[in-house]
Amino acid sequence: MSEPQGTGDTAAPGAVMEQSPPPEEKGAAGATGGLRRFWSARRVPAALLALVVLVIAGAFLYDIAAVRAHRDAMHWRRELARELAGRPLDDTWVLVGAGLATALGLWLLLLALTPGLRSLLPMRRTHPDVRAGLHRDAAAMALRDRVMEVAGVRTARVRVTRARADVRAVSHFRELDDVRADLDAVLDDAVRGLGLARPPKLSLRVRRPGRKGR
Repeated sequence: MSEPQGTGDTAAPGAVMEQSPPPEEKGAAGATGGLRRFWSARRVPAALLALVVLVIAGAFLYDIAAVRAHRDAMHWRRELARELAGRPLDDTWVLVGAGLATALGLWLLLLALTPGLRSLLPMRRTHPDVRAGLHRDAAAMALRDRVMEVAGVRTARVRVTRARADVRAVSHFRELDDVRADLDAVLDDAVRGLGLARPPKLSLRVRRPGRKGR
């Protein structure tokens, strides 16, 4: 698991911390109340794009240098120039290539303009110079542990997204209304205890086991 650079403090499992931006950027960060999402470094797409550009640029530079040294241009460049000069713009392969280039460009723009790290939920700020986040899986695990402490709950599944926390519990004894009331109280306290800047909305469902204990 890759994490932003920490502050040196010990964080809870699934939580990450990073230092705030420099003083000149604090005004923009504070204006949103610390609710800004964490941005992904996009290291893999950036590395792949840089490698492709390096290979293509290196090939063209080598061929141009060879021509300047009074050698024949490489066959692939002569063939490419001939194809570009002879093929009409409405040619099928030209349209396919243009479509692929457009799709790749839109994908790169999407990566550049979106934060990513959707699995990392921003937490409330307790220190002006530190931002903390909690992974969804860790939040779901914490909520599930609290659910399993309620009497009558046999199994539970919890799924946490940016806006919702879906809890599905199976109760094998006690009245379902009593179990549901206890779960409501426990989950309200558990969600507050996560310390999220934007607590998810709870969705709770309690049922009896199906056939064969399911």
